Amino acid sequence: MTQTLAAAPEDWQRGLAVVAHPDDLEYCSVVPEWTSAGRVISYLIVTRGEAGIGAIAPADAVLIRAAEQRKSAELAGVDLVEYLSYPDGVIQPSLELRRDIASAIRRHRPDVVITLNHHQNFRSGAWNSPDHRVVGCAVLDAVLDAGNRWIFPELAGEGLEPWGGVRYAFVASSPQAGHAVDITRTFDTAVACLAQHHAYLDSLGPGDPMSDPATLLRRKAERVGARYNGRLAVALEVIPY
Repeated sequence: MTQTLAAAPEDWQRGLAVVAHPDDLEYCSVVPEWTSAGRVISYLIVTRGEAGIGAIAPADAVLIRAAEQRKSAELAGVDLVEYLSYPDGVIQPSLELRRDIASAIRRHRPDVVITLNHHQNFRSGAWNSPDHRVVGCAVLDAVLDAGNRWIFPELAGEGLEPWGGVRYAFVASSPQAGHAVDITRTFDTAVACLAQHHAYLDSLGPGDPMSDPATLLRRKAERVGARYNGRLAVALEVIPY
């Protein structure tokens, strides 16, 4: 029996999206829908994606990917993109990572956090990237850290008072997704956002299904829509706090 997805919560205004790499959020396709509805989304990217393009040296890749991410964010209606500059591909679970994300949550004071699949596998069964798993888990933990004065107490000394106002975490590409967002209205914008990542897409080669944004995102959105409302949609795991 096909699982029916529920509508994702809409009772929020400010979101902080925390992911491992440039382009992670563009593959999720949902940010333009939220910003078009007047919500404010900021990006925190844990690495600079320097290991993601095999043919381009890391020092050059950092500059290229930052420029492409900036253009993509502008199209998505996102004004602020920040980086933590952890090493791409080898992020380790650590208190430092939790502290850095908790610090950002205290600064931005979001109603929701958005991240990528933290589980070992995707819905297809494919193995998930270690960077995605580590960052996703750190984001979920950092929400609790951000609201507790006695975890990372030095943050208050830096002027960052605790923030316990996060109501939900939205996890994209999760095998445990139970909710969805209709993106029919902003689907073309989502495709344009992903298409800005020219260097990464070109590195995949024409035969790779990940290299064709329009076809890839439409197929994903149609699969989700079949479990939701028959339109184009993105599935989310919603974790309440």
